[in-house]
Amino acid sequence: MDNRFIVPQFIDAEDKIWGPITVRQFIIILVGGLFIFLAYKMADFTLFIFEVVIIIVFVVLFAFYKVNGAPFHVFAINVIETFKKPNTRVWRKEHIKKEEFRSKDEDKIKEEVIVRKNLMPSKKLAELSLIIDTGGAYKGERDANKANNIF
Repeated sequence: MDNRFIVPQFIDAEDKIWGPITVRQFIIILVGGLFIFLAYKMADFTLFIFEVVIIIVFVVLFAFYKVNGAPFHVFAINVIETFKKPNTRVWRKEHIKKEEFRSKDEDKIKEEVIVRKNLMPSKKLAELSLIIDTGGAYKGERDANKANNIF
């Protein structure tokens, strides 16, 4: 059985429903149209024109404008959270006077132990990379020699 799986690509891209308009943008435009219709039914003409301008500005802002690559509504929610929680601390780097604390063991001389790491020879690395590149079809020289009864 083949153990290959299809990995989804571009999962952050929104689905387009009509040209460059995404589902989110389309719903925002529909809600804006509903507000314009309600303003038409409930207000006189001069107030209606004023409300339409404000509604269109908000619809365009929320549907199409992006701040740092994120939709505007995410930015607006972050601004609201910032005003709701003003006590969140932000670290500002300043020079802080440090007091040095010494432990009792610090006066003793410490010996550093250097451990040398055994490096793998380049021939073995080349063989391992060949095994990986062939997906395991090439078994390596040892396994091939054992299969052919050379050893």
